[in-house]
Amino acid sequence: MKQFSIELQINTITFFLSHFSLPLSPSLSLSLSLHFSASSVFLHFCAFLGPNYPYSKMREMIITKQYRCVHSSSCQCTKGHLSEDAIFLVFNNLNWNPKLIATLSCVCKWFDDLAKRVLWKEFCRTRAPKMMIDLQTSGTHSIDGNWSALGKLLIHCSGCKKGGLFKNVHIPGHFVYRTRFSKTSGKSFLLPQCINDILYVSDPCEHLDQGEEGDIGFFRGVFKSFATTNVRRMLINKGAQLHPTEVCPYCKARLWSMLQANMIPQTASCRLGSYEECVDYHVCLNGHMVGICTLLPLSDSEGASEKE
Repeated sequence: MKQFSIELQINTITFFLSHFSLPLSPSLSLSLSLHFSASSVFLHFCAFLGPNYPYSKMREMIITKQYRCVHSSSCQCTKGHLSEDAIFLVFNNLNWNPKLIATLSCVCKWFDDLAKRVLWKEFCRTRAPKMMIDLQTSGTHSIDGNWSALGKLLIHCSGCKKGGLFKNVHIPGHFVYRTRFSKTSGKSFLLPQCINDILYVSDPCEHLDQGEEGDIGFFRGVFKSFATTNVRRMLINKGAQLHPTEVCPYCKARLWSMLQANMIPQTASCRLGSYEECVDYHVCLNGHMVGICTLLPLSDSEGASEKE
């Protein structure tokens, strides 16, 4: 009976991973067997798929957003059928795959809460370890907004819809494989009065040949301990107005326009390689930054470098 239990545990998790074409290592299989019971795993997946769901269609499973528990009518999601330790082992083996974390969070509120508290946090620490250590050395040891918002900021170019944050530009948002964030680059986006603030900014995500708009670049960033920054203090002292309709694409908080507040230094365009009058960025109440610029043609940049 014990052997059957272990085999069922491993087969169930193997099915879960094979649905996404992912391997299950022998070491993970052994670790999982210590955390799962055959009945709990079996009941969880049966309840998730539904009583009439044929096994032959399991590999065609599509996970849809749920706003209540889908385990059973009497399930207490705070306890769950699967332990957090077991799920931690699975995603650690998957190197904190962000697409799978997002998929898991759509199953029910308990999984969504687990993803926000644990999985996205580990993803951020794995993807940008030095940056995360710095962001958490403020004394509060917390990230403004939440971990899922920061995880999305690391891997997602926000783009812009027409009539939205950047007016006439219409470029859909998309995931990016890898982006470099730099604290040194962040200094170029701060006025001299705010130079002691810490801001991490990404390299621009280039979208070339956008018709009349030219070559467009989107960039994003995050402040360390934004509530205590000089940037926030200046925005409040200036009486800067929050955007009436648009919100942060990462945490849904309201946004300040740095252009309207006249707080964009000339060094920002130099760092981005863009036209000086074509740089615009916003900062949300949680300290996430999202911006756009019109990139200089390569020949112009080379000419400028030669003159210098």
